[in-house]
Amino acid sequence: MAEYTQLELRTLNGPEYRRVSTAPPRIPTEDEIPIIDLTPIDGDLAARKELAVKIRAAAEGTGFFYVRNHGISEELIQRALGVAQSFFGQTAEDKEKVSHVKAKHNDGYHGVGTTQINDKESRDQKETFSVRYNPLNDPTVPDADKEKLLADESSSYGAQEYLWEGTRHLPGFRETTLEFYKSRLTLARKMIRLFALSLELPEDYFDSVITHPGADGLYVHYPGTPGLDKNADAGIEIDVGIGSHTDIQCVTLLWQDNSGGLQVLSASDEWLDARPIEGTLVVNIGDFLQRLSNNRFKSTVHRVYNRQSTSRYSMPFFLGFNPESVLKVVPTCVDETHPPLYEPISCGQWHRARLALAQKTTAAV
Repeated sequence: MAEYTQLELRTLNGPEYRRVSTAPPRIPTEDEIPIIDLTPIDGDLAARKELAVKIRAAAEGTGFFYVRNHGISEELIQRALGVAQSFFGQTAEDKEKVSHVKAKHNDGYHGVGTTQINDKESRDQKETFSVRYNPLNDPTVPDADKEKLLADESSSYGAQEYLWEGTRHLPGFRETTLEFYKSRLTLARKMIRLFALSLELPEDYFDSVITHPGADGLYVHYPGTPGLDKNADAGIEIDVGIGSHTDIQCVTLLWQDNSGGLQVLSASDEWLDARPIEGTLVVNIGDFLQRLSNNRFKSTVHRVYNRQSTSRYSMPFFLGFNPESVLKVVPTCVDETHPPLYEPISCGQWHRARLALAQKTTAAV
């Protein structure tokens, strides 16, 4: 007989609880976390609509799927991984040159154990380097608009020069990091158009709210546990790499190395092993897109364990909407029997409130 425990998540409305099986993570079925070929993403409208049907099924199911033929070259991915490894291979003193405490909006470096995304679990055994959206790095923003956007104090745009000044001794770090950031921003914008189609909206429905979006690109390093092999007894107690949580924004694009460790909570309350698949990115729905879809799309709980003695690396990218844009549940997800479950809110306000909650959690423990 299956046994279950209870998982607690902190939300803006207080704690939420999920039932979770105590069984070890299992391999997902093809329907639970499908692999979707994005080759048609640049095709004609009919081809994109067919693609959107597959994405809708995944978004309404587990809320996670893999994509292949996504348009980001393997050469660029490996270069980005290389500069990430160079950054994390530095001394603590060198990494602290770009500490998040020096930034207004929390980008830059966070050390191992300095965050705790779930206060009922261990501190997160990871270190990160993050780059937030800045219009200066977005080739789609007209030059005349860039300084105007930067002057808006209500927008949480990322820092600029302090990140690059503190890493200029790392060959190619700035150039590769920004090239990789821009390539993921381009893909994420295309994905938002597919999500619009999958919600039976015009594909340009969200175009006006992704012109200068909240978007974070991260390098993440999960140190290994010395002497621990990934094939060791699963009962060995180790700290979680990143605790059980849902993502804040609209959509996440994730590259992960071959270490494994990403676990996704299924609709049947079991942990699924979202194993690495060569040539793919993992895509998942965030809370804000779940809000807009009136819970039609699923923002699913997930976590990471690094159950090996060597390092694990991942490179996630989180896309939201323009910070000042106030959005409500989309019209195709509302009818007489399905009233809107959420009030309109700006993506920036939502993001800031969620980040403040996470920081409060970390400070309180």
